[in-house]
Amino acid sequence: MKNQLELIAESYDKGIDYGRRGISLYDDLPEYITNNPDYIIYKKTTESIEPSVYSGYKEIREYLSPTTNMKFIDLGCCLNLMFNGYDQWASTYHGVDISSKTIELLNEFSTNNKLHIGALICGSIHETPFDANYFDIGACIGVLEYYKKDFVEKALIEAHRIIKPGGKLVLDIPNIVSPACRGMILLEEHAGRTDQFDMLPLDFENMLCNYFEIEKVEKANAWAMFQYFLSCKK
Repeated sequence: MKNQLELIAESYDKGIDYGRRGISLYDDLPEYITNNPDYIIYKKTTESIEPSVYSGYKEIREYLSPTTNMKFIDLGCCLNLMFNGYDQWASTYHGVDISSKTIELLNEFSTNNKLHIGALICGSIHETPFDANYFDIGACIGVLEYYKKDFVEKALIEAHRIIKPGGKLVLDIPNIVSPACRGMILLEEHAGRTDQFDMLPLDFENMLCNYFEIEKVEKANAWAMFQYFLSCKK
């Protein structure tokens, strides 16, 4: 698990370095990806859709219903604060990410835009520094696909610990039987982030129900992912 965390951190650090130079990790893809039928399906189903739409951020906001008195935790935050509208939410933003360069860039963005936020933490989502029952709402989007069952459960346990009873959480997992998902995995592997998720939805839901009530499940990201809308039970 430690090695996988380090690989994910290194990949996202590299992505930030490249991004600062105007380079994408997805530029000049090799032919084994561009000619792969699964990638062709993934590209066809996503190329005409804005990321904020096919990742379901509008639905996330509607479900979490952030207000000024709420604390929001973005687990595996990546650059959501910059690109997915979280900086416009009334709730107080807190982010956790394994990539130190991601956190560095978010701190720059927050300072430059004079944002009032809670905390930006470099670390793993399965071990955070926050008190129990600290957050009203949370999200964990595009994160769990990188890890196997044991780590996924540790992440769920930690999310359960830091979110209040009845607090809302939205997370997603890969639809591993979907061609679009397999196409997405090819891109992730090319970027140095191997997907390790090893559960079908029923297995995941059996684990999930130990910690959260499932209020709604939707297909997202052109069916490459399943998105869960949850309530924390304690």
